[in-house]
This record gives sequence, structure tokens and C-alpha cells, in this order.
Amino acid sequence: MTLRLRNARLEDGPLVDVIIDDARITSVGPADPNPATEPRRGEELDLAGSLLVPAPAEPHAHLDKALTADVVPNPAGDLGGAIEAWLAHRPTITKADYVERATTAAELSLANGCTALRTHVDLGVDIGTTGVEAMLEVKAALGSVMDLQLVGLVAGLTSPGGAEELALVREALDMGLDVVGGVPHIEADPARAIDLVLEVAGEYGRPIDLHADENLDPASHDLETLARRVSATGFEHPVVASHCVALSMKPEAEQHRIAEAVAAAGVMVVSLPQTNLYLQARNIATAPPRGLTALAALRRAGAVIAGGGDNLRDPFCPVGRADPMETASLLVMAGHLPPDAAYHCVSGGARAAMGLEPVAISAGRPAELLALPSASISGAVAAAPGGRLVIRRGRVVGAARWSADEGQALLE
Repeated sequence: MTLRLRNARLEDGPLVDVIIDDARITSVGPADPNPATEPRRGEELDLAGSLLVPAPAEPHAHLDKALTADVVPNPAGDLGGAIEAWLAHRPTITKADYVERATTAAELSLANGCTALRTHVDLGVDIGTTGVEAMLEVKAALGSVMDLQLVGLVAGLTSPGGAEELALVREALDMGLDVVGGVPHIEADPARAIDLVLEVAGEYGRPIDLHADENLDPASHDLETLARRVSATGFEHPVVASHCVALSMKPEAEQHRIAEAVAAAGVMVVSLPQTNLYLQARNIATAPPRGLTALAALRRAGAVIAGGGDNLRDPFCPVGRADPMETASLLVMAGHLPPDAAYHCVSGGARAAMGLEPVAISAGRPAELLALPSASISGAVAAAPGGRLVIRRGRVVGAARWSADEGQALLE
């Protein structure tokens, strides 16, 4: 199918016509002010000066937990309270409930422009692989409109019963799990837990995405340990470390040393400002840290940085809109990133962390695009405008700006 986007505005200002064929951009040229034909519904679309940018992606979600804040309270408001509340609740969740909430949350992300989403999903001896089964169902159902990646989130690998937890990871990988996850900073032996994840991921040839150093303890060393192990072992698949909060609590020289090791190892870092701002520093009354990772040091070292939404209205974070513009805005405000760099974190950086092909508005690149009523990236990050047109693999999958009839025609 060929799709022509007329009068699209690029970030540097000019209006262009973009032609898409077979899920790729085939040409980008100056907008024709006098087209020979009127736009044909479903085949051509006049963007009328809307900003056209690479589509964002969500590199770190928890669809299995999403939209449970009203039924799983966390009075303490901190990470420990959230974990305790969730572990008590999760054995009661049915597969149907997982599917319903996850689908709703994923569709919110899609409507806001995300054409790809990576979700962590719990594994545990108390719940088995029920969550994975549910997310695989959601992945299959949404496959025509969104790329969904599943990360097995497991803890207790180095505690009594760790062999059972590791067996569940293997079972989930056999079922179709995409990525191996873990939480080394709450393990009895964080370094050993990292080694176990590397071993099983290498065995199955899968990427890794760990919750790392999600605390304000300067003695927490998950990120550095992971980078050193990846370099030492020559692990050949993509590796992501999410959160990495403790890095910001280390002396500046140590931040830069670790950041350089991270960049050299090719480990990518996902910053999660919304949930970390909510959970961290609860017990610090004076000058509380922001709870984000050391973005400046990582950028200076050349590490790949992504930005994600993390938890969506659950005991770990009771708010959120599943909107990458919200994440980018928080990276500007709390992380001091320029707006264009913040948007790159939720688009190019996010796609890199997910192992996806880079997107640009140029011939030959994947047609994963977002059009929205804004004159610039900075304006879009600031205002988070509605009326977005979402294109995945050259097909319109979200058209909130148009009337119901026009939107339906575009989606067909």
C-alpha cells in the first residue's frame, strides 16, 4: 500500500510531501503547492503543516500492573510499600484481568504515538507464568498495530528457591518471552544474579533488560557490575539497564568513570522520571534528591539513553497518561535535558534500547511516524497536543484529529 503525506512540516521548517510504500519512506520532497488531484481518502492525506517526526516508543512499561491504583493502595508511597502491596495482590489476578488492563494501557500508548512498547511482566512461584500467558495474548491481538516486547521480571534468583525462579524464566522463554529481566539490587547476591541473567540470556540468545540500582544508595553497583560483566564476557545481545538511580548519588568523578564503562560496554540506560520522582527520597525532608540517573555523565560518555513511562496508575505510581510527551517533559524539568534531546530519548533512544531500526524522515527509513499540531519539537514536548496521527509500518493506526468517519477510513 502506498500512502502520500502532503504538506508535512519537518523540524527544520520546510513543508514536504512524503511518500510511503511497503512500510518504508520512499521519497521526501518539497511540498507541491498545486497538486493535480485532491487527496484520496485512505491513500493520501493533507497534513496541513502538522509537524512530522519519528514515532516515539515506550521502552519500559508494566502492563501487568497498569491501572490498579484504586484496588492496590500504597499508603507508604515508597518503593518498599509498593512492592509489598503488589506481591500481596498479584496471586488474586486472573488472566482475563491482566489482558483487559494491559490492552487498555497499550492502546493508550498507541493513541499517544507509541508504535512499539516493551513491557516487563512478573514471574514468580506464587503466580507462575500466568502474566506471561496474558501478555502473549495481548501481543498477538495488537500485533497489527503495535510491536510489543515482553521482559520476564523475576526476583529471588540468589535466595532459597532461586532454582525454581530460574526454571520459570526458562519456561517463559520457551513460551515466547522476548527479553530476560531481573532486579539485582534486591537480590541476596546482586553480582551473582547478574551472572545468572547473562547465562540464561546467552543460552537462549535473548537481550537483557534489568531494573538496576533503583535506590539512592551510593554503594549500589548494579550498573557498573553489569557493564563490567558484559565487557568481560563479550555478551553479544542488546543490554539495557533501567532506572540506575544510585548513579546520581555517587561522586562526580565516579559517575563519569562508570558512565564511560557503560558506554564502552554498549549498555543502554532507560531513565524513568515519573515513577522515580514519585517513589524516591520519601524519607529525606531536606533537599531531597530528584531520584533520576546521572543523565549529564551518561550523555558526556556517549551512552545511549532512553526515556520511559514505567508504571501507569498502580501502587508504584498513581498517575500517568501513557504519553511519551509527558516523559519527555519530565526529562526536561527534572533531568535538565534540552527538549529535542528529551524527545530523542523517547523516540530514537527508546527504539535503540528495544533493538529496533532507527527512524528518520528520509528515504529508505521505516515509516514509523507521528504527526501532531505543533510548530516544533520543543512546542510538542511543552504542550503535549492532542490530534495526533500515528503511522506504523506505513499504515495509519491512530487518527485522533479527524472526524470519526475520516479516522475510520484511514485506519481501514
